[in-house]
Amino acid sequence: MSETAGISTGIANRYATAVFDLAKEGKAIKALESDVAALEAAMNESADLRTLLTSPLYSREEQSAAVAAIAKKMELSDTTGNVLGLLAAKRRLFILPHLVRVLQDRLAEERGEVTAEVTTAKALTKAQSDKLAKTLKAQVGKSVTIKETVDESIIGGLIVKVGSKMIDTSIASKLNALQNTMKEVG
Repeated sequence: MSETAGISTGIANRYATAVFDLAKEGKAIKALESDVAALEAAMNESADLRTLLTSPLYSREEQSAAVAAIAKKMELSDTTGNVLGLLAAKRRLFILPHLVRVLQDRLAEERGEVTAEVTTAKALTKAQSDKLAKTLKAQVGKSVTIKETVDESIIGGLIVKVGSKMIDTSIASKLNALQNTMKEVG
């Protein structure tokens, strides 16, 4: 992890803890969940928003005005709107993607869920996804949400990451292991 990413994650963790605690005290966890989902969708869909978050060309005032308008338009809770305003005032909007990720993890933990990042060569069917979730639930003892990524370069099989554990059954990794074994022999 680069130093900048580590700093961003550390800052995001502190803000996420504060936001999560405020939402929990105010019994506004559901509102926080919808805000986090809306912010993630907005960041994924809008290149302009991503530019606003990362560009040093915008002044504090411009960023503050923009995030206030965005929060109002998206009908975000007051807490989330205030946090966005604070991030803009402190010139820390760049941590928003990290903040959203940390909040998603905290919210999932609160619900007793864990997220499994699954990489496949082609998209899983609903039945395959359900079977995988059931198998993982038996392994980890918590409800599992699958976040799927398609990467044709793995050729076949799965790469599953749950927390700090990773299971790589991809054909690409098996071919690499076979190639390394053959190099050792020859």
